[in-house]
Amino acid sequence: MAANGAARSALGVAAIVVPGVPLAPWVGVDRHRGSARLLARALGGRDLALGLGTLGALRSGGPVRPWVLAGALADAGDLAITLLDWDHLPRAGRVAVAAAAASGVLAALVSVAAADPGAD
Repeated sequence: MAANGAARSALGVAAIVVPGVPLAPWVGVDRHRGSARLLARALGGRDLALGLGTLGALRSGGPVRPWVLAGALADAGDLAITLLDWDHLPRAGRVAVAAAAASGVLAALVSVAAADPGAD
């Protein structure tokens, strides 16, 4: 679960610092628009908070599963939004984003299922 927290934190930092990079596959040329960059930074803050929450829970011995499952829910939301706007998104990017979001959900669920039930 530490890898999940670290990866989500890194993605969050990237979205805050260079929002056009994670936005490119999702929205294409619109990544340069101020409103898109603002939303990318907000999503980056979400991912940074979820990642740091996961890492903090691991470090302190607190419950980790709720953080990882919250991340899965966030990824499921990203997948749903991508599917809803499928026809309006760049062709190659929409597939990449949908695959990444679905992979995030799957990875979170697998890591939670594999964890020791008494660990948190």
